[in-house]
Amino acid sequence: MFTGIVEETGEVVGVESDEGGKRIRVASGFTGDLDRGESISVSGACLTVEDRDADSFELFLSRETLDRTYLDGVAVGDRVNLERAMPADGRFDGHLVQGHVDGTGEVTRIERVGDDWTFGFSLPASLARYVVEKGSITVDGISLTIAELDGEAGEFAVAIIPATYDLTNLSAKEVGDPIHLEVDVIAKYVERLVREGDLESPLLDDAR
Repeated sequence: MFTGIVEETGEVVGVESDEGGKRIRVASGFTGDLDRGESISVSGACLTVEDRDADSFELFLSRETLDRTYLDGVAVGDRVNLERAMPADGRFDGHLVQGHVDGTGEVTRIERVGDDWTFGFSLPASLARYVVEKGSITVDGISLTIAELDGEAGEFAVAIIPATYDLTNLSAKEVGDPIHLEVDVIAKYVERLVREGDLESPLLDDAR
């Protein structure tokens, strides 16, 4: 489980094809603190550390991961957002993030607004029902609040403060670049409960 609070950006320093997928190596300032088998969010995708040295760590991208993300196109020199899994006694600063990419979109606009920025992103129709204005969404592993939502156009916008801009890979994004999206998992659970009729339960009757 993650919170969507990016710790730092890492640099991709190695990419190679492997049977059934791809291996990438990422340089990071906290590589020395990682353990083999540890989960880490890489631009919003939950991956497993398979190996590490003093300066970088290696990840295996399965075919399933490559099919669901844009990581199949990652190249040496690219910057990726990194977050280690939240410890049980850690502070919860963002929102519940699983690291399970629900879909991909792209940057549709970037506007400087004083010291801040407004970023626009495309929203796949299959995810639109889980998204509400002022709700939470994860973009490339970043916990963000939806400032504007245009369901008809299939777009949403977020306000980005300088700290987020500087500490994440958003500073390197351009219009047309791909992004990973993860919607609020609570919305998906509520949808399933409503669809299966489980909301009519004694627990909810007592709550009324």
